Amino acid sequence: MLETVIIVVHLLVAIGVVALVLLQQGKGADAGASFGSGASATVFGSQGSSTFLSRFTAILATVFFLTSLGLGYLAKEKSSAMSQVGLPDPAAIEVQQPKPAASDVPVLEEQKPADKAGDVPQDAPAQAPAEQK
Repeated sequence: MLETVIIVVHLLVAIGVVALVLLQQGKGADAGASFGSGASATVFGSQGSSTFLSRFTAILATVFFLTSLGLGYLAKEKSSAMSQVGLPDPAAIEVQQPKPAASDVPVLEEQKPADKAGDVPQDAPAQAPAEQK
């Protein structure tokens, strides 16, 4: 139950961090705001939104980091509990038996000799070229 809650919080915080990063303006956008290009029309004032969004992004990033550590700790505890159940080590289960060397070499069937001499094509003797006049 606790793991499910942490995963849900983790996913919501991850979506929130992505949304806040996309909402924030770059550092180059501050130059236009200082010359009066719409800075007075903002909800938070000329610098209020950047500090609010950056602080909230930092808080969400910290929560994301803590939930990541919590999920890592829960995974470690779950794996150690599974090892104490008494199941064999997975490496011991996957032991492969060596195959005999003869099975990986293809064997060709013996070819039967030709019964008649007519079955085997013969090279025709090369004819001498006609004399030129």
